[in-house]
Amino acid sequence: MASQKLSKSLRSYRKIHKWIGLVLALFLLLSAITGILLGWKKDIALLQPPTQKGVNQSLENYQSVEALAKASLAAVDSLGLTADNFDRIEYRPSKGIAKVIFDSGSWEVQVDATNLEILSVAKRHSDWIEHIHDGSIVSDFFKLISMNILGIGLVFLIVTGLWLWYGPKRIRNIKAKG
Repeated sequence: MASQKLSKSLRSYRKIHKWIGLVLALFLLLSAITGILLGWKKDIALLQPPTQKGVNQSLENYQSVEALAKASLAAVDSLGLTADNFDRIEYRPSKGIAKVIFDSGSWEVQVDATNLEILSVAKRHSDWIEHIHDGSIVSDFFKLISMNILGIGLVFLIVTGLWLWYGPKRIRNIKAKG
């Protein structure tokens, strides 16, 4: 009797496990592939431009944020980017540079922080890959919902998967005793 009840439970969990797994599979595959790419972003120049090195790492010699912004805007003038397109400025004190990152087109300008020399103007493909990875390419609300669904779904798949592995062992033990 107990083994029949367990068998019925396993069949139900197997169906649920299968359908949730199928629904989540596409999102998990997309997340896994983009996660692999993001893991390599610092090592592959196509994904993220290599960080250049400035002539001086001394912070007291750094130019102002306004001067860095103007220099970077001059470097991307032909791309039609403006100050409204600034996403962030990242300083790399150990390299003596600042990366000016634009939210439009995933462009990055690396500027020597002391003499304002433009060291690199390149696309950051890792940015749009990250937006696909976390779902924010659709919207921030979609990101919040989809990441929660994926997380809860994975926990459910782990629990049901463990039960689908352990359940048959219990049934065999019950039958052997009974």
